[in-house]
Amino acid sequence: MKHLLKLEDWTTEEIINTLNLADQLKYEQKHGIEHKILKGKTLGMIFEKSSTRTRVSFEVGMTQLGGYPLFLSSNDLQIGRGEPVEDTARVLSRFLDGIMIRTFEQSEVEALAEYGSIPIINGLTDYCHPCQVLADLMTIREFKGKLEGLKMCFIGDGNNMMNSLIVGALSTGMSISVACPEGYEPPQHILEFAEKYGADGKFELCRNPLDAAKNADVVYTDVWASMGQEEEKKIREKVFKDFQVNAELMSKTNEGCMVLHCLPAHRGEEITAEVLEAHADEIFEEAENRLHAQKAVLVKCMADENQKD
Repeated sequence: MKHLLKLEDWTTEEIINTLNLADQLKYEQKHGIEHKILKGKTLGMIFEKSSTRTRVSFEVGMTQLGGYPLFLSSNDLQIGRGEPVEDTARVLSRFLDGIMIRTFEQSEVEALAEYGSIPIINGLTDYCHPCQVLADLMTIREFKGKLEGLKMCFIGDGNNMMNSLIVGALSTGMSISVACPEGYEPPQHILEFAEKYGADGKFELCRNPLDAAKNADVVYTDVWASMGQEEEKKIREKVFKDFQVNAELMSKTNEGCMVLHCLPAHRGEEITAEVLEAHADEIFEEAENRLHAQKAVLVKCMADENQKD
């Protein structure tokens, strides 16, 4: 049984194999080749945080794989009325073949895996967003033909996206520079993970976004106020006003630099409309690749052993 709780748990080989499978599944889907690898399997999708892309991509992906996706909002579950997550995990394990959960606390995802007996897939927590980053890596490789040796730069908050991008980039041979204001850094254990690569010049934490963008092959940004931080929006607008992906920042990057955004985007805040539209092909291919990357994760976690490759 395999889980995707956070990207740190997966080896480089496991990440690359999943990207290879995602490419294969995308090709087959585009050419009308059915792949009912999860026929007869049921995926419970627990949403304590709402979503457009996560719900649609997992629901469509599970259907394309021949399985049955079951949407479960926190309003529908006893977990939303105080049932311990340990009990929920034990009960749902008797009904389902796998669980995807999108929630706030990483500890809730970890507890489902500890007390349940089926694969658990992290659809997003406040700590990390592994499925998004697998789609990001897939997209970079699709446009650039490789990952190893490329430089990524992330401009913005030390949030779940920055955490997972640091792990994903460094694990696949990329270098990454991140730019965030003081007090908005990634957590210490993510910085410790990155410091292992710092001696080789693979990781850099900057205060000036223009420094981080120098010689970048991929620029990535995210909203300044993530879901659940709306009450901080006005404060964050002041703190992050200089952390915008704009024409000046892009002038510091390598020729042919990509721009990615996990969406939804707030034009005029973290990214200008001009830059977003100039890189719309990359950004919306990245959004589509959530479907293909997550299908690969579903197969890796839920398929019978002889169907995983």
